[in-house]
Amino acid sequence: MAEPVCVVPSGDWTGEGALWHAGEQAVYWVDIGRHLIHRYDPATATQKTWFFNEPPSALALTDRPGTLLVAIGGRVILWQPANDARADFAFPESNWPRVRLNDGRPDPVGNFWVGSMGKDASGTPMGRLFRIARDGSAQVIKTGIQVSNTLCWSPDGRRFYFGDTDVNYLGVWDFDSATGTASNERPFFTGYERGGPDGSAMDREGYLWNARYGGGCVVRITPAGKVDRVVDLPVQNVTTCTFGGPDLRTLYITSATGPRRERFGGSLFTLAVDVPGLPENLFRLG
Repeated sequence: MAEPVCVVPSGDWTGEGALWHAGEQAVYWVDIGRHLIHRYDPATATQKTWFFNEPPSALALTDRPGTLLVAIGGRVILWQPANDARADFAFPESNWPRVRLNDGRPDPVGNFWVGSMGKDASGTPMGRLFRIARDGSAQVIKTGIQVSNTLCWSPDGRRFYFGDTDVNYLGVWDFDSATGTASNERPFFTGYERGGPDGSAMDREGYLWNARYGGGCVVRITPAGKVDRVVDLPVQNVTTCTFGGPDLRTLYITSATGPRRERFGGSLFTLAVDVPGLPENLFRLG
């Protein structure tokens, strides 16, 4: 059985948002804590980093060549890595900077789903789940979230997975690919003893690979919500994952540094897997 390999010892405070860019055969990810976006080219083993003035948290491919969608602070921007051009696109989170955007991904229809995280002065959760359309308009889908994480769809597009890290909860919804709507939320994977659910990726068999923040592992979960496999990593705070490589059989895994000052804390890892993942969905700008 393959073991995780550290490919970029980037020392990220909060590595997140792993995204495989098939057109470039490269992986992008963010460091929320240091306001960075990284890019790693596995063919040349080279890394590039861009600086931002607010915390980027999630990335997405679009149908516009050379343009990525970036959730940053309380807004969403269009970003062109080749020339570092940046343009505001949507402003879903009106409570920024007290509340900021966190994990996000496009759905099979081409909308961008993104969640936020934060609390008010009394400790009440203020995170929300948004669906952003091609014109930049945002609809609130769910409220009362502490830390939004995991946005994934099943291979047939009929199930949507979403979680709240701080309450150790992953839920599943029915998803209508004709309308891009989700309904009938119910628990899917809750109370697992190793950390809290952070970002996830979906493989072609419909198994969810979930990074466990504080749990030092990635868990492969069956469509029935049972543990299929646990992959240990040499870091406690495992944050997100995405499938990459020419055959989508390489799982890229991000991590965050912590108070333990781990040797590999905040690094980017790879894991060779047998079952390929699903390709990244595109946000459809038109």
